[in-house]
Amino acid sequence: HGMGMGLLPGRRPRRPNHSPPWPWLAAAGEHRLPPGPKPWPVIGNLNLIGALPHRSIHELSKQYGPLMQLRFGSFPVVVGSSAEMARFFLKTHDKVFADRPRTAAGKHTTYNYSDVLWAPYNAHFRRARRLFATELFSAARLKSYKHIRHEEVSALLRDLAAAAHGASGRAVPLRGHLFAATNGIISRLVLGKKYAEKEAAGSAAMALEDLSGLIEEFFLLNGVINVGDFIPWFDWLDLQGYVRRMKKYSKKMDRFLEHVLEEHEERRRVKGEQFVARDMVDVLLQLADNPNRLDRDTVKDSGMHAGTYRRGFRYLQCNHGVGDVGGSQEP
Repeated sequence: HGMGMGLLPGRRPRRPNHSPPWPWLAAAGEHRLPPGPKPWPVIGNLNLIGALPHRSIHELSKQYGPLMQLRFGSFPVVVGSSAEMARFFLKTHDKVFADRPRTAAGKHTTYNYSDVLWAPYNAHFRRARRLFATELFSAARLKSYKHIRHEEVSALLRDLAAAAHGASGRAVPLRGHLFAATNGIISRLVLGKKYAEKEAAGSAAMALEDLSGLIEEFFLLNGVINVGDFIPWFDWLDLQGYVRRMKKYSKKMDRFLEHVLEEHEERRRVKGEQFVARDMVDVLLQLADNPNRLDRDTVKDSGMHAGTYRRGFRYLQCNHGVGDVGGSQEP
C-alpha cells in the first residue's frame, strides 16, 4: 500500500543549539517548502490521518508527490514516500536524520527511550546498535542457533500435519501455529527456553495467548498517532487512552522480564566459574557486569525487543496477508 516516512517527528535532524528547531522551515523566503495540504489551526493535518497512518500518507502522496509537508498538531512534518526519498534520508543522509522525537510510546514502552527504536542519536544509541550487530545478531552467533530453528520448524510441520489430519477437509488457520513456532524460535534464541506455552503451567511464565497479546499491543502502541505527542496541551487528558494502555503494557512486560532475568541470574550463581552464556540474555547480563556498558533496564529492553522486532515481521505476516491452508485468506 506504499510506505510513508515521516522525517518530523519520526526522524528529527540533529542540529546545533543556536539554530531554529526546524531549519528548512525557518523562513519561507529562504527555503522552498515541499507541497502539502493546508493545515487547520491547532490540529494541523491530523484530520487527514486515519486508523492506518501509512495508508493515509500513501493516499496523500498520490496528490502531493513523493516529498510533501504536513503539520501534525504543533509540529511540521516532512514526508518521503518513494524509494528514492527513503534512500536519500535513510542512507545518504542517515546520520543527519537519525535522531528520534520524545513520544509517549518511547517513554512508557521502552524504558524511557533506552531502546534502539526510540533512543536519541547519541553515544547510548551507537553503543546499542553496535551491540546488536556484534554481540546479538552476528553471523557466527546466528549460525550457532541453527539447530533451534530446525527443531522448531520440524515441530511446526508436525503440528500442521496433525491439525490438517483432524480438520476433515476444513481449512487450518495458520496464525496461531506460526506465532507459536516463531515464539519458540525467538524465545530459545533470546531467552534460552520457551517462557510461554499454550497453557501457563510448570516453567512457563505466561500463556502463549497472553504473550501474543502483549506483543500485539507493543506494535499497536508504537504505531499509533497519539494526539498528546503533537498537541502538547492535550497530553495530560490522554484523549485516546493510549498512554494509559502504554503504562499497563509496561507493568505487565516488566514483570515478565524480571522473571526471565532472575532465572538467568540464578543459573549464573549456580554455575559459578563454569558458567557459559547460552542465549542472548546471558550475553547481555555479562555485558551488564560493567555498568558503564549496560544497566538492568537496557538489558531487559534489549533482550525482549531483540526478539520482539524479529517477531514483528512474523506478526505482520500472520495477521496481514497469510491465509489458511486449503482455504481463502482469513479476514
